[in-house]
Amino acid sequence: MKKKRIKTGREIDEAVIATADDNATWEKPVRVRRAKGESVSLPAEMAARAAFFARLHREPNLEQWIKKIVSERIDIEEAAFAASKRELAT
Repeated sequence: MKKKRIKTGREIDEAVIATADDNATWEKPVRVRRAKGESVSLPAEMAARAAFFARLHREPNLEQWIKKIVSERIDIEEAAFAASKRELAT
């Protein structure tokens, strides 16, 4: 059984550039809509613990502190996901 040769990044780039102007080679565009007014509820005990740490970190209010923490966590998760994708690609 013959093994399929893996293309290099340069070969992939060249193939994409060669077909970039041919609309038949592209898939249908994906449309994404932003959710309106997403909200998340927290159990009372967790909200109380979060409020304690918000005060400890001198945040003006709990909502701003939670937004900051969630944003930081998402950045960490995205970096880990990108690293795992790179690792799988090699």
